Amino acid sequence: MPPPSHPAGGGQYFSSRPTSASRPDEVALVLPDLHVRLCTDAGVFSPGRVDPGTKLLLAELPPAEGWPDGDVVDVGCGYGPIAVTLARRAPERTVWAVDVNERALDLCRANASAAGVGDRVRVVTPDEVPAGLEVGLAASNPPIRVGKAVLHDLCRTWLERLRPDGEAWWVVQKHLGSDSLQAWMAAEGWPTERVRSRQSYRILRSTRP
Repeated sequence: MPPPSHPAGGGQYFSSRPTSASRPDEVALVLPDLHVRLCTDAGVFSPGRVDPGTKLLLAELPPAEGWPDGDVVDVGCGYGPIAVTLARRAPERTVWAVDVNERALDLCRANASAAGVGDRVRVVTPDEVPAGLEVGLAASNPPIRVGKAVLHDLCRTWLERLRPDGEAWWVVQKHLGSDSLQAWMAAEGWPTERVRSRQSYRILRSTRP
C-alpha cells in the first residue's frame, strides 16, 4: 500500500508547498555522539531549534548494532535531524527520509550532504517510496497536527512496512495524544510499549504482532 499523502494547504509545516516567506537559518544538533549544524527555514517543523522531542527520541534509540536488519526510515523527516543521525550512527545502512514538504526535503538533502551521508540518505516524498520497501527500523516525530485520521493512516502504512523483526519508535507529546495513539496501535494489533516518559514526551516502541 503506498504511503498516504497529507493535505496540501500551504500554511502548515505538513503542507507540500509552504507559503511562508523563506527565512533561512541554522540550528545545532548536539548529542553525546554527534554535533552537527543543520540548515532550516520558515515553513518547516521546528525551524528555530531541534525539537526537544526529536532529541529525546535520538537519545533513547538503542545503539545501531542493536537495530533489526534492513533499511531504516525517518517518517516525517523535516530538515533531517533524525535521518542525518541515523545515517551517521549506521554507516552501512540506507536511510529513507520521507516527507511531503518540498522545502523540508530540499533542506534534508543539503543537510545530509553537509554531514557526509548524502549518498546513503534517500530523500523522497511518500509517493516516491518504492512499493515493496520494507524497513528494519522506523523512527519518527510524527506530524500529530495533520489530524487523527491522516496520522493513523501514516502510522499504519509504516507499521505494515516493518520487517518481521522490525521496530517503530515514535515520540509524541502527552498533551497531543501520545496515550491515545499508543492505545490505538495496540487495538490495531501492533504491540506498543512506552519506553520513556520525560519532559511531557512519550517514547513509544511498536513491533509486529
